[in-house]
Amino acid sequence: QGQLVESGGGLVQPGGSLSLSCAASGLTLDYYAVGWFRQAPGKERDGISCISNDDDSTSSAASVEGRVTISRGNSKNTVYLQLNDLRPEDPAVYYCAADPAIYVATSCFVSEYHYWGQGTQVTVST
Repeated sequence: QGQLVESGGGLVQPGGSLSLSCAASGLTLDYYAVGWFRQAPGKERDGISCISNDDDSTSSAASVEGRVTISRGNSKNTVYLQLNDLRPEDPAVYYCAADPAIYVATSCFVSEYHYWGQGTQVTVST
């Protein structure tokens, strides 16, 4: 049974940067599409950036466009998210998710992903 574990959340100052990691066990992330999602209190969980299973093409939501980078680690079992210039709308629980059958990075929707981590809280405050 595959498991995903997010790390790297916490308190970040406005304008600062966030680096999150998604580590897998029981599956090889290199063969999966991976997405980063976030959910703020009272809001739906939304995709912010995804990387495809096929050619590692990436996509990003308009809310984070130009501020976000998703990448695979050299270990083949880790995917990273870098988010810069954190804003008041960025605090949320951040989740990573994986699925072996997504080949298009723009398929960055909650309903399409099978494996999920438990999330890591990100807070933006001075």
